This record gives sequence, C-alpha cells and structure tokens, in this order.
Amino acid sequence: MQNRSESRRIAMTCLYQMDILKQNHLQYDVEEILKENCEVDNEFVKDLVFGVLTTQEELDTIANKYLKDWRIDRLDKTGVAILRMAIYELKYMDTPAVVVINEAIELAKKYTDEDLVKMINAVLDKFMKEEL
Repeated sequence: MQNRSESRRIAMTCLYQMDILKQNHLQYDVEEILKENCEVDNEFVKDLVFGVLTTQEELDTIANKYLKDWRIDRLDKTGVAILRMAIYELKYMDTPAVVVINEAIELAKKYTDEDLVKMINAVLDKFMKEEL
C-alpha cells in the first residue's frame, strides 16, 4: 500500500496528464489514467482526482482570489495540479491543514521552480487563514 505522500504524487501526475490531454483536445478516460498510474486500487488517489475534477471551477476561483497579480491558468500544469489538489484537500477532506500545506510544498519543491513553491505556499497560507 502506498503512503499518503506517494498517493498525492500519483494524484498530481494523473491530474497533470488529464490537463495536458484536455489542453490538446484529446479524449481520455479518468479510470484508465488512474489504472496506468496506480499499481493498486487507491481510494485516496481516486477521492483526490475525482474531487478536483468535480470542483475544479470552484478551486480555480479560490486560487485566483489568492494569487497576487497572477491567474491559475498562467501557472505551469504541475503547479496547477498541486494547487488544486491542496485546496481541495484543505476544503473537503479531514487532513490537518499543516500536513496538506507541507505535502503540497514538498511536491512543488520536487517538481516546480522556487518561485512557484513560494506562490503555492502563499496561496495555501492565505486560504487557510481566511477561509478555514
């Protein structure tokens, strides 16, 4: 069984792939992408992926509210996936906020640049303080 950090990485990868496919107007099956990325059936990954997909418009509105002089559609696709996942998890799941933010920052450090790490941290911190 995967730990939560690895599950978040897998969810990020799935969301990234779907965003790229959607951007290129290509059809995709969410279940197939999940199967390709998960060695075992993982409810946490499914909850994150389907949760982000069903609330994406709301998540983007929240992100845009806290992105200073930016919009979520200007961020790279990896950063978008991380930010959407973290906002979703903060808003809709029982994970402690400090854990969600730390995990998002660790993913961002590994897969994005330093400026985006700071931006993600600032958005999540402001969201947590003002809306949770």
